[in-house]
Amino acid sequence: MQPIKQLANALASLADSDRYLFTLSDLKCVLPEHSQGAFKALLSRSVKTGLLLRICYGLYLYQPAAQDTGSILFHAAAKLRAHCFNYLSLETVLSDAGIISQIPINWITLMSSCRSQTINCNEFGHIEFIHTKKKPGDIAESLVYDPRCRLWRASVNLAIRDMRATGRNTDLMEPTDEPV
Repeated sequence: MQPIKQLANALASLADSDRYLFTLSDLKCVLPEHSQGAFKALLSRSVKTGLLLRICYGLYLYQPAAQDTGSILFHAAAKLRAHCFNYLSLETVLSDAGIISQIPINWITLMSSCRSQTINCNEFGHIEFIHTKKKPGDIAESLVYDPRCRLWRASVNLAIRDMRATGRNTDLMEPTDEPV
């Protein structure tokens, strides 16, 4: 069987509406017998034929299984930094709560125990990770798990504190009655 057909069959059996994003190491596990060069060529062919869509460096979307395209950026953030402590905060949380009048389009902001980085996810938008030294235990009461996004989400108060701590522009914030 041709390698691209092997990959297609493996992805069809592994992927579902919850698991449609794959890292390079995930994909390499499907075809471990291929050399690095052959594997790269296979990925390139898979993208050209439409089997996979490259989200960003090292992350691919198996298109037949992706259903909720509105959550791809959130799911990509969770997959890319699965080894770090991350939570949605800053403009993303404040916009969702109506505290910021402008809605960031195709841009999500997270606080992360890993380094700060903005990742271009092509037509899906950008993921901005901002480094924090906060420990999960110290802010646990201000976090809630968001199953749709597959990420922790800061409370409005924590998001406002994060905005101030990171020196972000707070001019667009509406006054809130909640103590910060």
